[in-house]
Amino acid sequence: MNGIRAIPLQGMPLVDEGTDLVAELRAAIARQGEALAAGDVIVLAQKIVSKSEGRTVALASVKPGEEALCIAEETRREAAMVHLILDESSEILRAAPAAIIARHRTGHVLANAGIDASNVAGADRGRVLLWPHDPDASARAIRKAIATVTGVRPAVVIADSMGRAWRIGTVGTAIGCAGLTVVEDQRGTGRDLFGRLLQATQVAVADAVAAFATLAMGEADEGTPAALVRGCERWVTSEDGPGAASGIRPIAQDMFR
Repeated sequence: MNGIRAIPLQGMPLVDEGTDLVAELRAAIARQGEALAAGDVIVLAQKIVSKSEGRTVALASVKPGEEALCIAEETRREAAMVHLILDESSEILRAAPAAIIARHRTGHVLANAGIDASNVAGADRGRVLLWPHDPDASARAIRKAIATVTGVRPAVVIADSMGRAWRIGTVGTAIGCAGLTVVEDQRGTGRDLFGRLLQATQVAVADAVAAFATLAMGEADEGTPAALVRGCERWVTSEDGPGAASGIRPIAQDMFR
């Protein structure tokens, strides 16, 4: 392995509903003087996928239900936002003024069910952005479209920045994935430097790639919502695979409930 590198795909325009992401990705890759190759991974910020899928919502259009009104009063948060969080979640784990920790309907646990207003046009007028309805399906569709146009099937990862239990700060995390190993299970197969068989090692490959690419892309006003990652050929697969949801720990294994 010659090392892993992330190439930020600069110069992409602001994305709106219906934007052809594949066309914009191809143009951005060409501007970098690169060409897609087998074994590449394309990492896209969740926001551009959500925007292209029309997942923007005006809070003024939301009529909060009774549960949302109660939680909003307890947390001193906007009731319409709470209502959207409830709609996008299968379970509310904690609710506080700082954040509502929810189990998103896809299974991911994060603050505010992933609903965000940063880098969203109209946020000052109460517009927010939801996750793609099915991030794994979105990744598979983008991968298929890229292959149709270019003849190359890079892996596709959709990343969002998420907090971690007991840690400060956010890290890019895979919420959608196609064509990349999500978790590499080395238990019973790998050995350490002293020849001992690995008993517990499971490598979160898709999350590691998402974190690496997100760091290269930036999360503020860089305007770089995608990256081309190279050096991950050993984990790129011909099949789409089970998706990022396969890396979520089952609720039965939750030691903190």
